Amino acid sequence: MASINIIFDRVGKTDLITRGIEIAVKYFAIQFDVVFWSQQISFWLIGIMVVTSIRGLLITLTKFFYALASTRSSNIIVLALAQLMGMYFVSSVLLMRMNMPLKYRTIITEVLGELQFSFYHRWFDVIFLISALSSIFFLSIAHKSAPESSYS
Repeated sequence: MASINIIFDRVGKTDLITRGIEIAVKYFAIQFDVVFWSQQISFWLIGIMVVTSIRGLLITLTKFFYALASTRSSNIIVLALAQLMGMYFVSSVLLMRMNMPLKYRTIITEVLGELQFSFYHRWFDVIFLISALSSIFFLSIAHKSAPESSYS
């Protein structure tokens, strides 16, 4: 999806949850409050994604802290990690803004001010695509170079 967004310079108009519910309602021809349920599901999924993302960051930063910490450098490392965590949280909210319903998207836009959201979303897609391709490349090299173990 990131490569399609980069190639066509595309920015989504509706969030994935709302679009999926709309398609399901049309396909099954059922009566369903799309607006209400898309807001509820989007809220919970975004909350879960933010919490698990920050949890993963904290686990990684804890390992990093234990590897580098000493009695003299611990205050500087804690300060740097707090700054990094704050930037990570704001960037997560900024990038997840796109998956929110339009009503809530405008609230985040008002809170964060005049930012070029399309610039950040495009760079997120580019960085994601580069990191995914490089991960695939390096994992394939590591897999090919690893000795095969035989189980007898």
